[in-house]
Amino acid sequence: MALDYRIAFDQAPIGLVLSRQRQIVDCNRQLLAMFGATREQLVGRSFEVLYPTPAEFERAGDRIVASLDKQGRYADERVMKRFDGVARGELFWCHVTGRALDPAHPHAAGIWAFEDLSSRRKLRVEFTAREREIAALLIDGLTSKQIGKRLVISPRTVDVYRARLMRKVGAATTPELVNKLLSG
Repeated sequence: MALDYRIAFDQAPIGLVLSRQRQIVDCNRQLLAMFGATREQLVGRSFEVLYPTPAEFERAGDRIVASLDKQGRYADERVMKRFDGVARGELFWCHVTGRALDPAHPHAAGIWAFEDLSSRRKLRVEFTAREREIAALLIDGLTSKQIGKRLVISPRTVDVYRARLMRKVGAATTPELVNKLLSG
């Protein structure tokens, strides 16, 4: 069998998506399996259907624009939502890496890779949308000041959310919180 780009795209061991204006133009089998969807359910739809809330979708878009490097690359870990199937609506940790094809227009067109982290990191505690965002940024090692700047909130507000997260998971320190978030 001749190996071509379509076969490589479709058989890749991670979820891949081609996008335009935050719409799914194409995706591979691994992404469909990860989100429990069919190609017909996702192609032509907004990425919003894969987020826990519309607000998280909007804030992720803002973070991507603010955080692209000069080559148009971006990466983070975030909580996503299964689209359909037996796990419909289930929230899970996902590592997302992508590249805007034109860094000057981040959402115009891009390619994105999704890695399901649920085998290593479970969501055992119910978090609010903002708590999920702050948890992801704490895992990335950001300080309250850096998180506040990225989310356009005060560092003090970040500290309040961090304290809530610590209570919810039973952590006494920030490193313990991060460790518990990473271990599920």
